[in-house]
This record gives sequence, C-alpha cells and structure tokens, in this order.
Amino acid sequence: MKTKLLFLFGLCCFGISAQTINLQSFATGFSSPVEITCAPNDTRLFVVQQSGLIRILNPNGTINTTPFLTLTSSTILSGGERGLLGLAFHPNYATNGYFYVNYTRAGDGATVIARYSVSSDPNIADASSGTVLLTVAQPFSNHNGGSIKFGPDGYLYIGMGDGGSGGDPGNRAQNINENLGKMLRIDVDSASPYGIPATNPYVGITGNDEIWAIGLRNPWKFSFNRLNGDLWIADVGQNAIEEINKVSAPASNTGLNFGWRCYEGNVPYDTSGCPGYSATYAPIAVYVHGTTNRCSITGGYFYTGSTYPNFANKYFFADYCTGEIGWVSSDGTITWNYNGPNLITTFGEDTNGELYVAMGGTIYKMIDASLSVNDFGNKGIRLYPNPVQDELVIQNDNNLALTAIQINDLTGKVVLRQSLATLETNQLSVAALAKGVYLVTIEGMSGRLFQTKLMVE
Repeated sequence: MKTKLLFLFGLCCFGISAQTINLQSFATGFSSPVEITCAPNDTRLFVVQQSGLIRILNPNGTINTTPFLTLTSSTILSGGERGLLGLAFHPNYATNGYFYVNYTRAGDGATVIARYSVSSDPNIADASSGTVLLTVAQPFSNHNGGSIKFGPDGYLYIGMGDGGSGGDPGNRAQNINENLGKMLRIDVDSASPYGIPATNPYVGITGNDEIWAIGLRNPWKFSFNRLNGDLWIADVGQNAIEEINKVSAPASNTGLNFGWRCYEGNVPYDTSGCPGYSATYAPIAVYVHGTTNRCSITGGYFYTGSTYPNFANKYFFADYCTGEIGWVSSDGTITWNYNGPNLITTFGEDTNGELYVAMGGTIYKMIDASLSVNDFGNKGIRLYPNPVQDELVIQNDNNLALTAIQINDLTGKVVLRQSLATLETNQLSVAALAKGVYLVTIEGMSGRLFQTKLMVE
C-alpha cells in the first residue's frame, strides 16, 4: 500500500497512519521451517526444520553453512505433523549452554522433550549431549503440539495436543490422568530429569503432576508477552472454529480448563459429562471457518519491539490455509490485514521483539507497510526501499529540479543532508543512522516540495 503525504510548512508533527502488515524477505533456503526463536540476549535466530535440523540465521540475513544441531532419522520420526517441532533456550543459556527440543521419536512417534548443550563453538551444539527429560506416548500421528517455552516463572511450558485422530475420541483433553490435550509445566532445574512446580494444580491429589492446564486440542503455537508475562495460546480447532486464549499472570492461574472437547471455541462440541461453559476458561477471541477457506490457526506473538509503534498492544497470528495475518486487540477484536501467497507455518521473535514469519523456505520480517511511503502523488518522485538498511534511492521520473534531501529524527534534529543532482536517480547512504523512524524532506528550486516518513532498519 502506498500512502501519500504532503507537508506544506516546516518540520511539522505527523500522526502514524493505520498500520498495514507487509512481509520483507530476510533469508531463504530453508526446508520446512516450523520454529524461529532466539537465545536470551542473542541477536542470532535459530530456525527449526521439521526434518531434524536447527540452523543459525545471522542478523545480516546469512545462514551458517553448518547446522547448529542435526537430529537424524534414528532419533526422530518426521512427516505430516511429526518431526522436530519445538526449541527453547534456558533462561541462563549464556552460562549453562542448555537448550531443549520437542520431537516425535523414531519408531513409535512418541513426544520427547530432551535437553542438549552447546559445544565450545557457540555456533554448534554437542549432538552427543542429548538427555531425555519427558516422554509422552502418542496414539495417533497428528496433534503433537509443537511449541515449548520458558515462562516468566522460569519453568518450561509444553503444549500437548489431544493425541490426534479427530474429535478427541478418547476424551483425553479432559482426562487429568493423561498428559495429552494439556499445557504441561515442569521445573528443569530442581531435580533430575525434572521437578514439579509446587503450584501445579494436581500436585498431591488425583491427576498428573506435570499438568498446568487442561482442555486443549492442538496448541501448535503459544508464546509469552515479554513485557508482562501474559500467555497467549493459539489452539487449532476441529472443523469450524479457531481460538486464541490469553492468560494473565499465568503463575497464579493454574488448573484452568480451556474447554476442548466439550467446546470448540465458544460453541458446544461434545458436552457429555462436561462442566458448564462458565466453568471453562473462555478464549479472548475466536474466528470461524465459514466460507472463507480459513482452517487452522498459526499462533504468533504479542509485539514488544520498538521499530513499528503501530504494532504495539497487538497479538499477531495467521491462518495456515489462507496465508492471512491478523491481530487481536486488547478488547478481543480480530483484524485481518495481510493475505499472503503461501502457507505460514510459524512466527518468530528476535531479541529486540521484532517479528518474523516462515512461508515455504523463506523467512520474512514482518513490517508496517504504512511506513513504506515512497510515492509523492503524481510528481514522479519515489523513495525506495522503505524500510531501508544501507542505500536509499531517490527516483526522479519527471526530472524535476530537485536540490537537496534532508533527514530529521523525530525530535526535529537534522541527522543527514545531501545535495541532489537533477538526475533520474540519486542515492543516499543511511548506513550510519540508528534504527528507527525519520522524516525525509525533498527540496527543489522553489523550496520544500515533499515530506514523508522513512524507516531505517
């Protein structure tokens, strides 16, 4: 989308226009990426490939030739909804080197949570260091969950699907003696292979100690808001409804029942022997399949970055079948804003809180296209790329008498100024500018001609 802005006098304040999501290619060459994450305070991204590889994606978009970790077919069973599905780094990874993976085991497809260690080379893990912490048998090949995350309480959260098939035929999600269809929570620091947090709801009573919450169908993706610790769970629906759950301060909200298979979203599905709807934890938002071709939610993240102010206070997600990206506002309203050409398998979040998505073999940065202002009406002046990293191009299609370009930060300070030649194309290096939003002014023989926003990455 191109937004036209014209400022007539001086350096004036401007409002940020309504955001429009766009995707900017960042790196390509991956095979079936299913997770993108980072270690604490680490600028690298770690991309999980379903077949068993974890690859390092550097901040400049290059991919390390040697994988960080390779799990072979003797360890994992891959295909369909199975494979290497999740990755989480210990909060103290910088000192202990521990990271955790979620995969389906070769032979029987059971879910395995295992710990590995980095080697003396920070770009390569010690493949021989694998220690199995938890194993959960899987009765069917689908609904294996995927994400594993450390919460703000320091415990490891594990999203478990209901065991698969369709309609949860064993009603496992409501069975507190089964780890399927649950959010599990374990303490990886207090015991070997793991300990149980004392506040887990079934400690000392009937029910599996690992369970933190019940009633999930297939929480393929969940994440924590870095700013306040809120837990966001995108639970894939059956045939009609996709749901998004938000749990505030999760450490004090154990024993929740998210409702499946009693309810699909906020609608009864199979209520035999079930509690009333009021006894379940209602989703903050749902969307229906209807005639839209939407079919399966891919959960994302609550935006905590600083590059795109318009993204603040929003949780972003996608529909796998349509390639659409939407967001949920604080009141639970869903807004659909982007329709991509391919299937979105995962979102990612870097150490600065900026977001990424995987489509096919490509990792994209999610950007606010309302900041991609590059067209000055019918005057034939264009700026690109926007966002920019190194070189900004000023395209003067009508050979107007341009004299200078000036860039101001949002305090009004001039940070860059350069004369322009009356040429079709001028270039300006912005490599020395810090990341952020700037105001660009194009001047001509008659004075200031155009102003617009520029995003430097």
